Amino acid sequence: MGKLVTIYGGSGFLGRYVARRMAQQGWRVRVASRRPNEALFVKTYGAVGQVEPVFCNVRDDASVALAMKGADAVVNCVGTFDKGGKNNFQAVHVEASGRIARAAAAAGVGALVHVSALGADSESDSGYYKSKAEGEKAVSAAFPGAAILRPSVMFGAEDGLFNRFASLSRFGPILPLVGKGTRFQPVFVDDVASAAVTAIEGGKKGVFELGGPEVATLGDLVKDMLTVIDRRRLVVAMPFWKARMIGGVFDFVSFVTGGLITNAVLTRDQVKMLRHDNVAKSDGLGALGVTPTPMHVVLPEYLWRYRPSGQYQAIKDSARNLRTDG
Repeated sequence: MGKLVTIYGGSGFLGRYVARRMAQQGWRVRVASRRPNEALFVKTYGAVGQVEPVFCNVRDDASVALAMKGADAVVNCVGTFDKGGKNNFQAVHVEASGRIARAAAAAGVGALVHVSALGADSESDSGYYKSKAEGEKAVSAAFPGAAILRPSVMFGAEDGLFNRFASLSRFGPILPLVGKGTRFQPVFVDDVASAAVTAIEGGKKGVFELGGPEVATLGDLVKDMLTVIDRRRLVVAMPFWKARMIGGVFDFVSFVTGGLITNAVLTRDQVKMLRHDNVAKSDGLGALGVTPTPMHVVLPEYLWRYRPSGQYQAIKDSARNLRTDG
């Protein structure tokens, strides 16, 4: 019987990749999720019974401990961009992170990987980055041997970066950007998953900043994306003052509806985040033996559906070169 790993948030964007890689390495995988019925797809990552979704409320001590019972390793991928409601920054990034780390220490778990964020800073004006830093402190205090991963913005088939801008590009000739000149170092989500697996199996500890092989401004990243989807758009910078106003309106709507209408467009906190470069100061992927994947290798694999003719775009482009007899 293989070793058991519990992955909190294992059905999310990053978590599902960690679950699949752990299963491929022969581990039994327990995916802890708020909605296990919506996480049934993870069962296909391994043999029958190897990967199982279970219910877990990370705000509850007993629920966290139960999901961890018998585990040899733990990965915490839980995160949120919601500063309000029950699952807010403090509850998820700080309290839940500390709760998982304390439970892991109490249960004698051999390895803990905690996923934070590049930019985590207790002095940041962003609630997201500040709470991520406080979460790291809570984890380190309870489980000193933890490996803390700080990925830059991640890209992949389910991402909220390139998919969002590619979708917006279909609705008009102008694409406004907040933080057009801010630099990022996007990292492939599966490379981050690989780093998590290596940290567990290699007994790594400490903080690892994870960035991809390219550093570029948000404006340049979006232009590269537009090339992939074969669309011409005028990319213009949106002033931060205007972005704060727009974010404030959407935040207010979410507040007055009690969270029934969530702000999935732009929050004021995200505007603060976009003011600061998001570039790794050290090569965490290299330290974990992971070779970063370039964006141009991955983006065409999932952005093709945003091309004017979707999957048939390449065929149409090829047809233009055909000679016709008069």
